[in-house]
Amino acid sequence: MTSTNVAMAGLSDAEHRAQLRRALIASTVGTTIEWYDFLLYGTASALVFGPLFFPKQDPLAGVLASFGIFFIGFVGRPIGAAIFGHWGDRIGRKATLIATLLITGIATIAVGLVPTYSSIGIWGAVLLTIIRLVQGIGVGGEWGGSVLLAMEWARTTKNRGLLSAWPQFGAPAGLFLANCAVLGFSYWSGDQFSVWGWRIPFLLSFVMVVVGLWIRLGIAETPVFQKVLAEERIERVPVLEVLKRQPKQVLLTCLLRLPEQAPGYIVGTFIFTYATTVLHQDRNFILIAVISQTVLGFLWVVCAGALSDKVGRKNMFIYGAIFMGVFGFIYYPMLNTGIPWLIFFAIAVSLLPVMTEYGPEAALIAESFSPRLRYSGTSLGYQLASIIAGGPSPFIATWLFAKYHSSLPISIYIALCAIIGIVSTALLTDYTGKAISEEYAGV
Repeated sequence: MTSTNVAMAGLSDAEHRAQLRRALIASTVGTTIEWYDFLLYGTASALVFGPLFFPKQDPLAGVLASFGIFFIGFVGRPIGAAIFGHWGDRIGRKATLIATLLITGIATIAVGLVPTYSSIGIWGAVLLTIIRLVQGIGVGGEWGGSVLLAMEWARTTKNRGLLSAWPQFGAPAGLFLANCAVLGFSYWSGDQFSVWGWRIPFLLSFVMVVVGLWIRLGIAETPVFQKVLAEERIERVPVLEVLKRQPKQVLLTCLLRLPEQAPGYIVGTFIFTYATTVLHQDRNFILIAVISQTVLGFLWVVCAGALSDKVGRKNMFIYGAIFMGVFGFIYYPMLNTGIPWLIFFAIAVSLLPVMTEYGPEAALIAESFSPRLRYSGTSLGYQLASIIAGGPSPFIATWLFAKYHSSLPISIYIALCAIIGIVSTALLTDYTGKAISEEYAGV
């Protein structure tokens, strides 16, 4: 960002640096909380929701049913992207992010209060479905705003990959906290985990939301949006406008996420089902392995974002997609050995190819859209992938294994996702120069 943008915000260089630090902290902490809320549900779905809410089905069918509700959250994400993308491009990033944090947090607390099948029958699953949809809507509006909050305070475009990777840090960090919470209360509650212990991690979201709100209330609006506002370039219906002006960008940014999001939920969520029911491993052993996975993930994601500033966003993302496509054929043979240390190693490193893509992904997507339509465009492109990638992937993986009794079809599925992602990334128009010129000159 040039000094012109800084001046627009009425800040000195020192004040600007302080605001940038606050924006990075606010976006990173906020996304960590949001992903804790959203991903905690995935862990609980794989471990306990089947027998609790669908007890009359066989174990595998119960897991499929709970993953069905898990998918509903992904249906809500594009809805949230449209709603909050609209308001994020009209009233600003800050106000919208406060709303998404509240919605997601309240929904997560509500999950911890839902009565199970033994109390109210099928209505427990119905309530869970509604709450999960609301949670997905909140998360759908969060990601785009958090990325823009970090990226649009950048002084130059040279380090946008690094800055935009900090909100990406929130996904593995949120998964880390979610699994730590489940592991801690699994040990503490013991046999009572499926009775009441699973509820505590959801109820803890109250504390996290209070902290997140306190941080976000102290930040200022981004200079880029202030400039759009000052020059009266606010669109009346930004979501429709971005679909009209940049439909190719929305479609390609959706498709390029396939090799990142689909395998991400297979190695981070489906692994609980596969490891406990197929490999017959202890629940807590797998939780510890996934926690190790998330630590390596959040350490690497920022490095991958920073590397994209050197080698290019598209190049870095394609390297990650190739890595992911190949890794799928290595991952399951290691798991299927049944050797505990190999299982642990396979799970621990499985997030590295995902994070190689996820690190540069934020800047790659955000820089593809005009600043005045950026919240809507980035949110739609990113969240539409939820319907075709992240949401159905644990369900697809479970179904493939149940049908073929082999992990090979899952590896092929991952490879096909990688091919689609590579082609989509290659076709994505380099809109960066034009988008940046709009930040400086207006359109």
